[in-house]
Amino acid sequence: MIKRFVGDNGLRIVFEPNHTVRSVSVGIWIGTGSRFESKEENGVSHFLEHMFFKGTKTRTAQEIAESFDSIGGHVNAFTSKEYTCYYAKVLDEHAKHAVDVLSDMYFNSTFETKELSKEKGVVLEEIKMCEDTPDDIIHDLLSTACYGDHSLGLPILGTEDTLQNFSADSLRDYMNQFYHAGNVVISICGNVDESFVEYVQDVFSSMKYSSVEKKLQKPQFNQKYLTRKKDTEQAHFCLGYEGLPIEDENIYSLILLNNALGGSMSSRLFQEVREKRGLAYSVFSYHSSFHDSGMLTIYAGAAHEQVNDLFDIMMHTVDGLKDNGITEKELKNGKEQLKGSLMLGLESTNSRMSRNGKNELMLGRHRGLDEITEKIDKVTMNQVQDTANKIFSDRYALTLISKDGELPKNVH
Repeated sequence: MIKRFVGDNGLRIVFEPNHTVRSVSVGIWIGTGSRFESKEENGVSHFLEHMFFKGTKTRTAQEIAESFDSIGGHVNAFTSKEYTCYYAKVLDEHAKHAVDVLSDMYFNSTFETKELSKEKGVVLEEIKMCEDTPDDIIHDLLSTACYGDHSLGLPILGTEDTLQNFSADSLRDYMNQFYHAGNVVISICGNVDESFVEYVQDVFSSMKYSSVEKKLQKPQFNQKYLTRKKDTEQAHFCLGYEGLPIEDENIYSLILLNNALGGSMSSRLFQEVREKRGLAYSVFSYHSSFHDSGMLTIYAGAAHEQVNDLFDIMMHTVDGLKDNGITEKELKNGKEQLKGSLMLGLESTNSRMSRNGKNELMLGRHRGLDEITEKIDKVTMNQVQDTANKIFSDRYALTLISKDGELPKNVH
């Protein structure tokens, strides 16, 4: 059972006890990411995440790492377009220690000039690594094609130029803007009781509250084609269709549609492209939901001379779903896969912590498993068909990285 607590400062804590395990996962979720950055500060959310691990008033970077290694636990963080998370997973006997270190990072990171300089080098190498990995960078390129100058089109890592703008003062200014109690959720799952929640509330009671609301500008989806010449062994390309926001009533219909398209090994794209024709090793589709928008992405990597055939197969598959919908078998299998994935994912305290933290931050509510499975089971063939008609319009974005940078012949 998920329990929700709100501190005097507005800090939300979601707690799901699990006394069948010996682990505890704790995550600090902040409602900011690259979407909330200006062009000039692009990448600051991600860089700030890095700097939290580079030393506090009482711990060096090495001591932060050793504080978890020495107890057999682990600590990490990630940044997305709309949220950032710092998390740890430890044995239950070390739960308070994990909170002490995480809170020290949150409140007392020093952002020393020497560490700032070193970490800029690290992130620059991360950006270069991404550039050298075309099956990674192609997805950033698609975001740029779909969203243009909107902040959802910005890369999470930022750029080499924006990286140089970051200073200790700019990081603190950014924290003051977004790292306040009204924009933070702490998620806890594992073998602890409510006394641990009280401990966490006390540790984070000094977090300031701000009533400043984030203003979101809904992006316009663009039909744009972007290509890049690169001397690669494979050509990589993506198709992007306008998807659905995270709270859309048809979200489960879209998930089931995506599963039939390219979201599983039995999907149409995987079977047609890889199993039947052997055109690609990697071919898949996925849906990304944001507060007010979404994007359905189809990706494949193949030999340069096979791009035209691959594109034609993708469009034929999309048209088939739009014209004829999915089969009864695909609907049934998709529902079982979706429910199975949901259930199996909740066997880990870290997965439960992540699910609860994200739901609280993005939705402000929590659906029980029975409610979710009921919604999945209620999805009909007609609903999936209506969603396919809505998603698969003639407006799509395309990105390609290849030796010649030439679009497939049949792109319109």
